[in-house]
Order: sequence, then C-alpha cells, then structure tokens
Amino acid sequence: MSKPEVEFQEGPAPTELTIKDLVIGDGVEAVPHGVVDVHYVGVEFESGEEFDSSWNRGQSANFPLDALIPGWQEGIPGMKVGGRRQLTVPPELAYGPAGGGHRLSGKTLVFVIDLIGVG
Repeated sequence: MSKPEVEFQEGPAPTELTIKDLVIGDGVEAVPHGVVDVHYVGVEFESGEEFDSSWNRGQSANFPLDALIPGWQEGIPGMKVGGRRQLTVPPELAYGPAGGGHRLSGKTLVFVIDLIGVG
C-alpha cells in the first residue's frame, strides 16, 4: 500500500470515536493491550492539515497499544493485518481539552492506519 490521502469530512466534528474500515484485512487480528506495527497518517479534522505520518519517515511504527492515545486503544483492536482503518478521534480520546499542554490538545484528529503486523 502507499500513503493514503485523508479525505476532508464535511460537517461538525463528531463527539464520539468514529471507526471506518477502508480496507478489510485478512491477517491476524489486533487485540486490546497488544503490540501493533502500523503505518499511519494523522490530520486535524478542522483544517485537514497533516501533523504526523510514519510514511514521511519511511518506516512503520511499532507500539504497545496501551502506550497510545485512548482513541487508538479503542479503535485498533478488531482490525486485521492488511487492513486500513480511519479513526476520527475527539479531543477526550486524543490529547485532551484545549489548554492541556500538548500542541494538539482540544483538537479532533483523523488518522488513517494500515495494520502491518501484530506482536
């Protein structure tokens, strides 16, 4: 797969985690508290501006799910290797409310995640 284009979403930002499968994988399933190997791109919901991408670094990212934002902890389990999933994550499940000390605090974030492997 190649780096995805994240489509701009119309309307107000959702207040709940929104999960949309773009490609259904047929490999091993990611489980809660597991380790995942992913390629991803993240954009701000309102501006569509990209703030992070493993594709730009030229290598996938390997993480224990428990070390990630709650939106990923909830949104990745159930994905299968080979799948591509879009997560739209409200601030409460990302970096917290505005003024929380992170540059993305208070922002709704959209991620497109490719599950490369599970550990």
